[in-house]
Amino acid sequence: ERHFAVVGDDWDVEERARAALDQLGLGRIGLDRTIGEVSGGEGVLLRLAALLLARPGVLLLDEPTNNLDRSARRRLYDAVDAWSGVMVVVSHDRELLELVDQIADLRDGRVTWYGGNYSAYEEALAVEQEAAERMVRVAEADVKRQKRELVDAQTKLARRRSYAKKAQIEKRVPKVVANTRKSEAQQSAAKYRAVHAERLTGAKERLGEALEAVRDDDEIRIELPYTTVHPGRGVLLLSDLRLRYGAEVRGTLDVRGPERIALVGRNGAGKTTLLRTIAGELAPVSGEAEALVPLGFLPQRLDVLDDELSVVGNVARVAPTATVNRIRARLARFLFKGAKADQLAGTLSGGERFRAALASLLLAEPAPQLLLLDEPTNNLDLASVRRLTGALESYEGALIVASHDVPFLESIGITRWLLLDGGLYDTDPEAVRDGVLRAPEEAREPAGG
Repeated sequence: ERHFAVVGDDWDVEERARAALDQLGLGRIGLDRTIGEVSGGEGVLLRLAALLLARPGVLLLDEPTNNLDRSARRRLYDAVDAWSGVMVVVSHDRELLELVDQIADLRDGRVTWYGGNYSAYEEALAVEQEAAERMVRVAEADVKRQKRELVDAQTKLARRRSYAKKAQIEKRVPKVVANTRKSEAQQSAAKYRAVHAERLTGAKERLGEALEAVRDDDEIRIELPYTTVHPGRGVLLLSDLRLRYGAEVRGTLDVRGPERIALVGRNGAGKTTLLRTIAGELAPVSGEAEALVPLGFLPQRLDVLDDELSVVGNVARVAPTATVNRIRARLARFLFKGAKADQLAGTLSGGERFRAALASLLLAEPAPQLLLLDEPTNNLDLASVRRLTGALESYEGALIVASHDVPFLESIGITRWLLLDGGLYDTDPEAVRDGVLRAPEEAREPAGG
């Protein structure tokens, strides 16, 4: 009888609960398992299932796809697409944002609304920015014109004063008349200067307003000539590698030249463990992971920075022979200019910390010719993702990126897709996009040969 008050009229709650679990791919999960026994991705999906079951009037999702593998993301996308109620989602996941009806852009403490999904938002933003840049050019031209007119006005007044003084000296007019004219001229000149000065001030204010409308999403521009890896040169060799938590690379995997490899797999498959083993942070159970060129590793938590050092200090730590002036010049390309470069790493915002970590990685000595990136777009805003993409476009070394962000992987020119599921297997972006993150049951030649 005590259950009647809980269930009320919701007699199909058990069937709906199972349906919600099935919808999110959790139908086979043991219902007697504790939450502490499920993976992080499963925990996110379980929480979403509970929210869907509660049928809320408004559903709030805060970065729901962070740390979800591709198959889990696909199920979440489907659930979001099928949701018929009101939903507010905070996200930097471009695929998820393609499913929304409108976008609220929060910038500098103000919200601007855009109708449509992310693609429509980008198009509207491009039109806005083009108009804003056009207004800046118009305002700059107006400021220059007002400056010229003010100079012209001052020149004319100077000529009048000179003429009046000359006339007084030559006594062409009585002194009383000359003094009266002088007083009137001074008053007229003051008004004349004030009018032009006011126009110039107004033009500068309009320029300031126009500049505020232009987004300051500067791109990272870097040149890394010493990172070049010639085609055919050996970069990495994995031999009969067994990792701590069960994954393995049977045979040998030989990475050559400036390959760009996407490392994909479900949550818990061992992607981070493999990268940390390659980087030398973890010892393998057996086998060997040998980097044949200098490498750099950017972990998920960006814990490569010393919070007690400035941005300059962090780079100087990994580039001991570089002068401070040289470090500052190179940091400016990572958008750390002037006092920003002297800021302590512990006080940086998320996006700034990412740029500082990336700078420390890429400006190290010797220059890394193999980059290992572990979920680099997690918790990055879209401007930072664009900056990372731009930085990697100018990187000429080999690259191994563990990520579930397919649009990002495609944007950086991935040349090979490797699936980690017990062993390493070649796959393709279509399979990854569809959430196929398990090796097939039938025999399949692993990537390691």
